Amino acid sequence: MKKVLTALLATAMLLSLTACGSPAPSASSAPGVSASSAPGDTAFESSILFCGSTSLYPIISSLASSFTDEYVTWDKVDATFPGDNISIYVAPGGSGVGASAVIDGTCDFGMIARSIKDSEKEALGAGYTEYVVAKDALTVSVNTQNPLCGLTDDLSTDTIRQIFSGELSTWNEVDASLPSETINVYIRDLSGGAYEVFQKAIMGDSEVTASATQSASMTELATNIANDPWGIGYAGFGAYNKANQNSQVLFAMKVDGVEANEDTIISGDYTVQRPIMFVTGKALTPSQQAFVDYVFSDAGYKVVEDNGYIPAFTA
Repeated sequence: MKKVLTALLATAMLLSLTACGSPAPSASSAPGVSASSAPGDTAFESSILFCGSTSLYPIISSLASSFTDEYVTWDKVDATFPGDNISIYVAPGGSGVGASAVIDGTCDFGMIARSIKDSEKEALGAGYTEYVVAKDALTVSVNTQNPLCGLTDDLSTDTIRQIFSGELSTWNEVDASLPSETINVYIRDLSGGAYEVFQKAIMGDSEVTASATQSASMTELATNIANDPWGIGYAGFGAYNKANQNSQVLFAMKVDGVEANEDTIISGDYTVQRPIMFVTGKALTPSQQAFVDYVFSDAGYKVVEDNGYIPAFTA
């Protein structure tokens, strides 16, 4: 794991962004934040490092870039801040990597696209703070060219489990009128938060088939499904919306009669869902607080929406 983190951090350094922001209210009063401790009197730091979830990666990267363009140096935000350029490093790698990195202290914020585990929260200690940026769901999606779309728009949890476990391996086993084409299953890699969410919500004690194709990011997973008329996978709601932005290439099945949409995700009626957030175990420095407030500003709200997610805070 440490070798993986070292490689990711090296990549992040190469992709560094200089940025700055303004001081803001304490984490305990910020929208979308659940905090066990408020920021304290910590030394000013001129760089910030995020690591983890590939679902949150494009949101934080975009905000770091716009933050840079707007302010350039910290003193442009607050005269008491130094005139240094602020480097914001954002490294993808999966929710598991994000959690491990923030626990080990190799990053400031761990990006996570699932609920935090009790063991992870305990490891981060009394300073544990989570910042929920967006709500997401896992859509059980197929290519729009799949003839299944003409037969039904709904699959039961049990049928989905049978498909993803490999118990049903050809499409005619799902419905006799379908061709006997092999079902190609697409999933996130095992370090991704989506894998754990899907396992808990759908698979239970069953394991996903070993023949499933693992994807390094949710965007890659959605693309894999879109390129395969005989594929099926759990594309995130944000990735699903982005993939269908110009023309519909993915079709999301209802799960037990419930469609994945903004209303059902917010209400909890669509149960295959997850929070998109970043966490830390330490009080925020002034620079970190400034950028966190920017994430939860109107600018952040727009970027969350532009990426196809449901903002978890009010703009």
